[in-house]
Amino acid sequence: MPTIHPTAVIEDGAQISDSAEIGAYAYIGGEVRLGPGCRVYHHATVEGYTEMGRDNEVFPYAMIGGKTHDLKFTGGHPGLKIGNSNVFREYSTVHLATKDEEFTVLGDNNTILAYSHIAHDCQIGNHLIMSSHAALGGHVICEDHVNVGWGAGIHQFCRLGSHSMVGASSKLVQDLAPFFIAEGGPAKARTHNRIGLERSGYSAEEISLVHQAFKILYREGLNRSQSLAKLEEHPSASEPILSKIISFYRQSTRGVC
Repeated sequence: MPTIHPTAVIEDGAQISDSAEIGAYAYIGGEVRLGPGCRVYHHATVEGYTEMGRDNEVFPYAMIGGKTHDLKFTGGHPGLKIGNSNVFREYSTVHLATKDEEFTVLGDNNTILAYSHIAHDCQIGNHLIMSSHAALGGHVICEDHVNVGWGAGIHQFCRLGSHSMVGASSKLVQDLAPFFIAEGGPAKARTHNRIGLERSGYSAEEISLVHQAFKILYREGLNRSQSLAKLEEHPSASEPILSKIISFYRQSTRGVC
């Protein structure tokens, strides 16, 4: 049987794994499914059409599965899908999607620090770190190993490439390519994420290619078309790390910061 404090409120219909733990005065809505090893601490809320995998932690006063803020919401049954081993610290919020049977999605091993917000319809990969007071607007896409600094705001529909980083107190209004760091208001690409790539096990040769790509895209005074054309002519353009950058730029619809 799950460990449930007697003061917790569990609505009828909630599905809670036998190894889950629910703390004092926590609230679990009737459509929630909590997987094995999930821990919802005192005064935390998990509600809405929300599915959690295993070993997630919801800290006090966090609210997971709240109704979308989107004014286009007209009813229906939108939801939230959360993978495994995610951490939601105090007062963080994650909202349901907007349209019927669509989902806000988080993958695995994401860490959402205090007072941070993930809005409706976001699609989050794995290993996101959001520092305190950061916010993702609706429909934001975060690929794997993204780092969002303290107090940063990400505009709706932006896409953050893998291993990218947004500096503290920044305002990102366009896409951020993989492996780069952006900072400012509005944020601009400042450098490549060398330390992050080293920590993730990328080789010195791969990091050098990222640095070369950054210089071509941002330091040679070329416009976007010219810089992409030059990058595609690079002798290592077919290498996965460069082809990922090129593909990201080609697919961007908001423009890249």
